[in-house]
Amino acid sequence: MKNEVKIHEVDPSLNNRRSFLKLSGLTLVGAGLVLAGCSDNDNDDNDMQDNTLPGIKNGVFDLGSGDFGVLTYAYALEQLEADFYTKVVNASNFNTTFNDIERQVLTDLYHHEVVHRDFFKAALTGALPDPSSQLLPSLAFNYGSMNFNSRTEVLATAKALEDTGVAAYNGAGKLIKSADYLLLAGKIVSVEARHASAIRSLINPNSSDFAGDDIINTSTGLDVAQDPSKILPIAGGFITTKFTAKYLP
Repeated sequence: MKNEVKIHEVDPSLNNRRSFLKLSGLTLVGAGLVLAGCSDNDNDDNDMQDNTLPGIKNGVFDLGSGDFGVLTYAYALEQLEADFYTKVVNASNFNTTFNDIERQVLTDLYHHEVVHRDFFKAALTGALPDPSSQLLPSLAFNYGSMNFNSRTEVLATAKALEDTGVAAYNGAGKLIKSADYLLLAGKIVSVEARHASAIRSLINPNSSDFAGDDIINTSTGLDVAQDPSKILPIAGGFITTKFTAKYLP
């Protein structure tokens, strides 16, 4: 049996800020969730590793299928979000482009996404049978002509990424077999939904956009859910590292 993998808590000094999106709320993900490589129940273990594991297929990395495939898919999306917000908070005019509240929200989102990314990397490294060949590599990104010193462009892209991230987790839930992994996805999607709401409120303050009709079905009260095949072409517009997802719906 492989050892359980846990992520250390983020720097406690970061939790002292009185922000709308406090990092203390992320300790559920950062410190409390575990992704185990093996189960005490052999049948459960086989279920987690069924179908196709992530890895090189015909010379290109494929995300695979089953629970590990879904978690690797989530890891790819978290790499994108972490990279985006890293560029946002390190832009040359970050302090002058955004006001105090906007900077605090964007900085919190940066910390959250980095923790999400690092959690998936460490957890999958400990859980995959052969992480040296099955762990998704660090991806490269290109945002084209986007101006990271433009408030309008940054917030519009953040909105698109956060809405896409929520729909991705919602759509992936039905593909997860392990109750523990489904709990993990549920905890992270709740944070992603807070991100989407915060960004929408920055763009259009004091409005109902935080729960707009474009993302919530008014007849069911449910958020948008999309399969990986719908999400990856959107995210792929920013990702330059080639990979495939032939075994995900």
